[in-house]
Amino acid sequence: MKRLITKLVIMAACMALFIGGSAQAADREIAGVTFAEQKTIAGKTLTLNGVALRKALVFIKVFAGGFYLETQTFDAEEAITSEQVKHFHLHYLTDKATAKKLQEGFLEAMEKANPPELVEKHRDKIDLYASWLDEDMAPGATSKATYVPGVGLTLEYKGVVKGTIPGEEFARMYFRYNLGENADSSLRKGYLGK
Repeated sequence: MKRLITKLVIMAACMALFIGGSAQAADREIAGVTFAEQKTIAGKTLTLNGVALRKALVFIKVFAGGFYLETQTFDAEEAITSEQVKHFHLHYLTDKATAKKLQEGFLEAMEKANPPELVEKHRDKIDLYASWLDEDMAPGATSKATYVPGVGLTLEYKGVVKGTIPGEEFARMYFRYNLGENADSSLRKGYLGK
């Protein structure tokens, strides 16, 4: 009888650990794409801050995106300006996201989201980043932008590292275009976990 009770206690403890472990692994799914709750990037553990879905013409799902931070926040300004590793992971859902549309959309959004003086100051960097969006996307293709303090903003596009733009100012412009007051409101809310 004592052995049976011991076995039951051990089994209950194992079940509690299993269930507890499952609850902590809170991956999130949006539009059929699952984003891991955590990622390790540049030696830091990042947590999924929020997910969002980009649509065009109401019915075309363009991409599902996940935004990762070392320290989660619901505050846009903190997410934009804080000096920590930050990471956007975009998973494309359509073949209608052509290089031309992506480049034009990036340029337009950067100009809309940032003060004109900053846009003018960093025009060469904005154009360089846009030039890296040089291939049409297709379902399953990914784009990953990672900011590392002291290094800069790096773009990995369709599995190829395109380059790094050094400095924090351009990176803040990039995050402002995703999270600032003039960013797409549904993306902004999703990435900020609202």
